[in-house]
Amino acid sequence: MTQPFDRPDVSYFHPLLADVERRLGRHPRFGALDAAFDAFYVYEYFDDAGGFAAVPLTKRGGRKIRTFSDEGLPLCDAGLPMPLKYTYQCRTTLIAHERGRYACPLRYPEPAGEVCPIQHKNWAKKGCVTTLATSKGARLRHQIDRDGDPYREIYKQRTATERINSQAVAFGIERPKLRNGVSIANHNTLTYVLINLHALQRVRQRLSERS
Repeated sequence: MTQPFDRPDVSYFHPLLADVERRLGRHPRFGALDAAFDAFYVYEYFDDAGGFAAVPLTKRGGRKIRTFSDEGLPLCDAGLPMPLKYTYQCRTTLIAHERGRYACPLRYPEPAGEVCPIQHKNWAKKGCVTTLATSKGARLRHQIDRDGDPYREIYKQRTATERINSQAVAFGIERPKLRNGVSIANHNTLTYVLINLHALQRVRQRLSERS
């Protein structure tokens, strides 16, 4: 699958996994992907398969890792569960999905008659508000233990991907000197066929050395 450079990496996720499922005959349980795939639906996919996605967290807008209550509500900086105010459909992203607007628990649904225990800078306005996808994947991306051994064991498998990327770059995949998309797609296909043939050659060579 070849797309122009203005398409994000994550747009390859669902086509790629559909092909993987076809070849494996099942959903893969684990994925080791770079930070470009830090999307809620990536985490949800592998969680539904009984595993997890080993993907670095991108701290968008300088936001810290979020924490959640047992009910799945995001916690504000003071550690209070933020109630869901309303939901809406977001159709401006790659995958249309439901988002929730969460409000300050001391302001919504009714004023609690208390002041923010940490005197947050937004308290004088309407208190803290935040917007998150309501999917469980939006929570999983914050809750995965990226310092634990299971995560590290899966993520280190990405070195194989980087080796393949380096070979593809050496074959000119980044700067194709061709005039149209079809030619570039054919060039990319031949590049990866060649990389696979080299890998098969190495496997056969090692097997012959062992016998």
